Amino acid sequence: QVQLVESGGGLVQPGGSLRLSCAASGNIFSNNAMGWYRQAPGKQRELVANVFRGDTNYADSVKGRFTISRDNAKNTVYLQMNSLKPEDTAVYYCKLRQNWRDYWGQGTQVTVSS
Repeated sequence: QVQLVESGGGLVQPGGSLRLSCAASGNIFSNNAMGWYRQAPGKQRELVANVFRGDTNYADSVKGRFTISRDNAKNTVYLQMNSLKPEDTAVYYCKLRQNWRDYWGQGTQVTVSS
């Protein structure tokens, strides 16, 4: 089994920054993809960013503001979020995909408000 634990969410003013972390534990293989998704109230869950073998992919809405990175030695993925906007408010979920299975974290709330 795989467990994912997110941290780093919170309340921030517009223009501020937050850094999310997601630590994976359990039966982790090296050839996996990790990413961040978010879900705002009344909306579908959407991809924010993912990373696989060093290649990264971002949603258009966060390009230039968010940066995804991973520490393979720690099985941890990070999401550095800068220039945050109220529309970034959502629950952020970490996902790990390996062997054609998806594993999800419990989510962490990010609220951008003055």
